[in-house]
Amino acid sequence: MGWMKDETGLEKRAANFVPLTPLSHLKRAVLVFPQAEALVYGSFRKTYAEYHARVSQLASALAGRGVAPGDVVATVMPNVPAQAEALFGVPACGAVLNTINTRLEIGTISYILDHGEASVVLVDTQFLGAVEAALKEMEAEDLPLIVEVPDDQAGYPASGRHLTYEDLLAEGDTDFEWIMPEDEWESIALNYTSGTTGRPKGVVYHHRGAYLITMGTPISWRMTLHPRLLTIVPFFHCNNWCHTWMLPALGGTVVCCRDVTAKAIYDAIADEGVTHFGGAPIVLNMIVNSAEADRRSFDHVVEVFTAGAPPAAATLAAIEPMGFNVTQVYGLTETYGHATECVWKDDQWGALTQEDRAAIKARQGVALPNMEPIIVTDSDMVPIPMDGTATGEIMIRGNSVMKGYYKNPRATAEAFKGGYFHSGDIALQHPDTYIQIADRAKDIIISGGENISSVEVEGALMHHPAVLLCAVVAKPDDKWGEVPCAFVELKPGVEASEADLIAFARQRLAGFKTPKRVVFQELPKTSTGKIQKFELRKVAVEL
Repeated sequence: MGWMKDETGLEKRAANFVPLTPLSHLKRAVLVFPQAEALVYGSFRKTYAEYHARVSQLASALAGRGVAPGDVVATVMPNVPAQAEALFGVPACGAVLNTINTRLEIGTISYILDHGEASVVLVDTQFLGAVEAALKEMEAEDLPLIVEVPDDQAGYPASGRHLTYEDLLAEGDTDFEWIMPEDEWESIALNYTSGTTGRPKGVVYHHRGAYLITMGTPISWRMTLHPRLLTIVPFFHCNNWCHTWMLPALGGTVVCCRDVTAKAIYDAIADEGVTHFGGAPIVLNMIVNSAEADRRSFDHVVEVFTAGAPPAAATLAAIEPMGFNVTQVYGLTETYGHATECVWKDDQWGALTQEDRAAIKARQGVALPNMEPIIVTDSDMVPIPMDGTATGEIMIRGNSVMKGYYKNPRATAEAFKGGYFHSGDIALQHPDTYIQIADRAKDIIISGGENISSVEVEGALMHHPAVLLCAVVAKPDDKWGEVPCAFVELKPGVEASEADLIAFARQRLAGFKTPKRVVFQELPKTSTGKIQKFELRKVAVEL
């Protein structure tokens, strides 16, 4: 075996080196699972043979329209089949997929199309007016070609103003030879951050990272063959957390969900046999507080990944007896979605009370198998003590971390300073290495010199039986500098006063952490269910 120590003269060869790419999963699935159900949306149902053929047609038609390797193809669509097909079809012609948030205002859509230099944009008819308006604001000389994606099932027939998606597919060849990456570092997707503190940044994914997260996720989610995934996570959010790229490796089925409601979720579980879905804590809350008329019975446990914000322990404790097993994961757009998971240790935690189990499940946990160990450091990048008390910033490294920010070398260099990706999230680390988010750096409330975690205050308030959702931000204060201010949505038909909630919080929190104001209103949210605290800060300043 001495030859293994000396690699002189050894090279990468066609037989032993193939660039990693999630495209490989669908190329394999059409051979292994040709008649298995791949894609479902109401009456729209496609096998893997049909799915692969349509993806090939899309890739072929885009190439025929002049889309070259490295070009950007954008989409503005909800979770419908065309979006799933674009996830494979766009990179199959060598292009880069840019999925755009459907809830963005016209100016930001225009900016993204300008900045990303999309040559084609696939647009659901519901959002056609916004995209047409965005193109009018663009400064580019060559505007992207609009391809309209109507949805008769949802009541959005074709407008007649543009080439339709099915007509585009008809231009393509089902036997088109896919343009696979020559280097796995080639770009596969361009995703834009939310841009709550300025212009959104373009996060660039590579084929290698996208492939490896599709290998790590099934391990973390304890998946076997033929799972049925409900697409609650938007495709524009980290490409559906890369789940749809993963499913063909398992011969699984993508069940598209255009409008996320409790009824839609229950119907999909009962009628389509959905076994897995991902979603923000607001989705879990929606299920817990759903109307009895919307609920359906089912006889299997549904596995759920939740991320986007730390879920309240009260929500986790309520949903699991309903037939859902929740795993907390954590990540960012820059990490292809989930980078950590709260691995459950039944031998240690199995006998705990439901409330204590939920408190542990709310931790963000440890790195996924495809990532390097996650660390938490101080401002000098020195690891903090793993004592469950000290806090620092979460630092991430691994193959499923972005290439960088598109056309923004300064922000890229800052994000990767010291050889790790700087998350901006503040966390503590337990002795067993599990991390637990204390707050976003910008959400820490500093009151009279004391640091207050808004997440901790929110967790306390969520235990109140009248509270549906809450968010806590800093309110300016003449004496303390700033104090906690809670914004609360109450459950329908239930009442509670500001004094009630402040008194309730005081029973669970130190006095200085207790909210000094409680405001009752509907909370502003992003399309992925995250509460927009920057909007609430504006309100708090005026109180």
